Amino acid sequence: MDDTKVCLVGAGGFATRRIYPYIGHAGGYIAGICTQSLETSERNARRYGGKQYTSIDDMLDAERPDCVIVCVGPKEHPDLAVQIMEKGYPVYTEKPQSMTSSDSIRMAEASKKTGMLCSIAYKKRYATVFARARQWIDGFPREKLSSISIDCASGPFRNERPDNSFLLQCGIHIIDLLLYLYGDVKKVFCFAREMNAYSINLTFASGAIGTMNLSDTGSMTVPTEEVEIGIEGGNFMRIHNGSEYKICEKGKCVEWREPSTFMSSGDSGNDTGLLAEIVDFFAAVREGRSTRSNIFESCKAMLLYEAILNSANSEAIVEIDYSVIPTV
Repeated sequence: MDDTKVCLVGAGGFATRRIYPYIGHAGGYIAGICTQSLETSERNARRYGGKQYTSIDDMLDAERPDCVIVCVGPKEHPDLAVQIMEKGYPVYTEKPQSMTSSDSIRMAEASKKTGMLCSIAYKKRYATVFARARQWIDGFPREKLSSISIDCASGPFRNERPDNSFLLQCGIHIIDLLLYLYGDVKKVFCFAREMNAYSINLTFASGAIGTMNLSDTGSMTVPTEEVEIGIEGGNFMRIHNGSEYKICEKGKCVEWREPSTFMSSGDSGNDTGLLAEIVDFFAAVREGRSTRSNIFESCKAMLLYEAILNSANSEAIVEIDYSVIPTV
């Protein structure tokens, strides 16, 4: 099996730490790196390989890769992703994929029109523990799902710009995780303390209910995340810091996981999902299929994100309309 030929757009701090090192591990190799200035890509080209470019079109025309990874910022992701798909290449962007749901929908429309895969880096869908949680949940009829609660705190954010706010940059992972585990959210009500803390109540299309308590009052290195899942009949799952869990069925513990160490700062590629999502993207490109974090699913995260903000601003219940997302 041939290695996946990859071109990258962007060579910033996060990409350098968490994307470039995983390319080879995931079964790919870097053919080209495109940045606005050659100076910013010189380091990564030296460390990881790849020819340097300042024009995406020039890079794609010269290298003709199997796929493209875009890791710049949410303002630039939509235009770049659409441009790449229209040139006939599958694309993976860092999260969040956009600043607004309308831009996410534009990306989904381009994916549908071109037939090109557009996958978004919502790593928690690929994390070992949450993949197991989804597998366990799927063993029950949807109408049996009762409740879910997620508490998560990151380190402090300055919250000076919308594109670098706590809810968009960190909370969006929890928003997407909630949708991955329990499905479409129907209604949202939120109280917020400025841009630093959000208390959110939800009802799901399945009839289940849920809560999220999200804030930037924690730490970037000490994990602070708790997930509780309740299903009718004495069935429940408790997940601690994305690594430990306990599953009980009919009131009795049937499965548990207690790693010897806890993880933080994305130190494990599979437990955090950082490596696993790239592995799946490369496999999807080779096999001509979609991913569990494709743009059509990821549009839902942006719709829920906007509903949370709208509810916080209006102090009213907000309903979500998923019909605006293109069908696959």
